[in-house]
Amino acid sequence: MADHYEVLGVARDATPDEIKKAYRRLARELHPDVNPGEDASERFKLVTHAYDVLSDPQQRARYDMGGNDSPFGGGGGFGGFGDIFETFFGAAAGGGRAGRPRSRRERGQDALVHVTLELRDVVFGTHRDLDVDTAVLCETCQGSCCQPGTSPVTCDICHGSGHVQQTVRSLLGNVVTTHPCGSCQGYGTTIPYPCATCQGQGRVRARRTVSIDIPAGVESGLRLQLPGSGEVGPAGGPHGDLYIEIDVTHHEVFSREGDDLLATLEVSMPDAILGTTATIDSLDGPVDLEIRPGVQAGDVLTIKGRGITPLRGSQRGDLRVGVHVVTPTRLDAKERALIEDFAKKTKAPAPHLAEFHQGLFSKLRDRFRNG
Repeated sequence: MADHYEVLGVARDATPDEIKKAYRRLARELHPDVNPGEDASERFKLVTHAYDVLSDPQQRARYDMGGNDSPFGGGGGFGGFGDIFETFFGAAAGGGRAGRPRSRRERGQDALVHVTLELRDVVFGTHRDLDVDTAVLCETCQGSCCQPGTSPVTCDICHGSGHVQQTVRSLLGNVVTTHPCGSCQGYGTTIPYPCATCQGQGRVRARRTVSIDIPAGVESGLRLQLPGSGEVGPAGGPHGDLYIEIDVTHHEVFSREGDDLLATLEVSMPDAILGTTATIDSLDGPVDLEIRPGVQAGDVLTIKGRGITPLRGSQRGDLRVGVHVVTPTRLDAKERALIEDFAKKTKAPAPHLAEFHQGLFSKLRDRFRNG
């Protein structure tokens, strides 16, 4: 079998571009549609096969090391059966029909942006303008990939089909295999004058602003999808989607359980005994909360409709406040005498065993869940 470098007329240290140029020159000269002679047809097959081997870095390395370049595709063994199977089953297994060129326009990739919210944003919803670094349509070529005033031209090797055929001899006889055209990379067209702004991609990297209304009721880890707001595809292809991942920061007073807000109210012992009205700074603003006389530590007081609007609904949850009675730790002599007098008059029961609770917050948690 003839040496592939001699067939293409290039040196053994030729670059991939030199090999490609030599192939394109010979292919135009020897193509059956241009030169129908039998000798030209045989040389065209040799040129195409030589280019297939030398344009693939792995096959070229194997060939340069003296590997077996058999009609089955090189590398020894039964590698050629891959071409045979591709001939009969390639359309089903490899995707795309032989002869159909690839489209330069492809769907863009999806993009992901992280957004940090405060609990107030979760309660009422919010609006954000997000700066997103992504791929946008090239304004110079408008996605054509060509310099203004120029356009793609039909590949002179595959004549627009995006594929070339090669006949190889095998144990089964002559087998015709179809490969993507090495000159146009399977597109069927070439771009002689690529756009200088996007280097022939039809898109450029840029920062753009995306406006989004974030609904109430979102939570950390939730992803909101904005269809068609992701990257523009190559050659001005359809946009991908944009995903907004939510992260809610910790609030120093309120926490969330479902659609309810939870908080703890510290009440002095006299107020717990006598009752009082407390003004709470809720996320909606000040709200009055009635504390009945004799309220107990761990009791849960509910303010209706001051919680979170559910993501898919309209009725807000509640604000539930757990009572924490603060026992004074420092008393002067007069205060101590008053407490002792109060204890004698009320005849409070002696300390006794009761159900075990793991502290106030465990007790509050149980009552929040049950209450």
